[in-house]
Amino acid sequence: MDAAKSYRVTTFLCGAQLWMRMAVFATRGVADRDRACESEPIRLLARLSCRLSAGPGGEALRRTVSATLHFGVTSRAPPILEVAVTVVDAGPDESGGERRRLLGRVAGLWRFPVKSMGPEGLREVHVSWHGLAGDRRWAFIRDGQVRSGTPWLTISRRPGMVRYQPWFVEPDRPDTSSTMVRTPSGETFDVVDPALANELGNGIRVIKQDRGIFDAMPLSVITTQSVAGVSTLVGTELDVLRFRPNLVIDAADRTAFPEDAWVGRVLRVGRMRMRVDARDQRCAVVNVNPATAVRDPTVLRAIARHRQVSLGVYGTTVEPGHIAVGDSVHIDG
Repeated sequence: MDAAKSYRVTTFLCGAQLWMRMAVFATRGVADRDRACESEPIRLLARLSCRLSAGPGGEALRRTVSATLHFGVTSRAPPILEVAVTVVDAGPDESGGERRRLLGRVAGLWRFPVKSMGPEGLREVHVSWHGLAGDRRWAFIRDGQVRSGTPWLTISRRPGMVRYQPWFVEPDRPDTSSTMVRTPSGETFDVVDPALANELGNGIRVIKQDRGIFDAMPLSVITTQSVAGVSTLVGTELDVLRFRPNLVIDAADRTAFPEDAWVGRVLRVGRMRMRVDARDQRCAVVNVNPATAVRDPTVLRAIARHRQVSLGVYGTTVEPGHIAVGDSVHIDG
């Protein structure tokens, strides 16, 4: 079972029975066909199960749905109805259409508790309207640069920051957890400790933004195929963390750079839906080796020459939800 489907539901009362007509938005194989389900008389709270079959001229494709209904009737107002409908047996996809096409599976999840510092690998995470829980909530900024538009310290200016490793004391509660940072020398500081800011330089202070501190959009996605493709262009195997993604997807399309074709589409990843809004325009951050902090300018040069400076994609949340490594990724709109 892939996920719950969406329905538009209208109702009317006929004698002693409640009728529902549902226009199916996302049912595989019978999209946009109206179906009707008849129930026995229902009062205040009821559960309805019905069988849906293809309409005239269609395949005998069936779906099982369940619905929970809450309604009340008064003499002065029409019936009030709230319906939640979930497909519990989707059956085979006979539509052959674009919707629900498998794009691949989640191969890696990463969040960056402190902007421009090291990553935290995840097995699963909740995605809100503001990206992955705990992602890029902290940043160090430079005094005198608050009007610059990008006042925070970045790897492109200070590559050594990539070797500072932050983590949440309570990783399942990142919004309220204390955040610790291990320095390259092995010392450990609370992220708000002035001694950490002093180590990073004069006139440096830390800020927190619960909505995240993003250069463009809250979700960054890249495929394993794109990492392999740019590695071929550069002539050496590159670590995916050079590109600082939130989601790494192993695409079903084995050609290089498949995510370019996803721009403008809605994807379902686990229980989350996201829109792919734009290709990711790269900067000098990709030149920095995440393990050693050593720069290699041939990386950005290759992306500029062969990829119009773009690699991977940016996106925004359409429907918050939980995602995990191994989740399937589908076209959903």
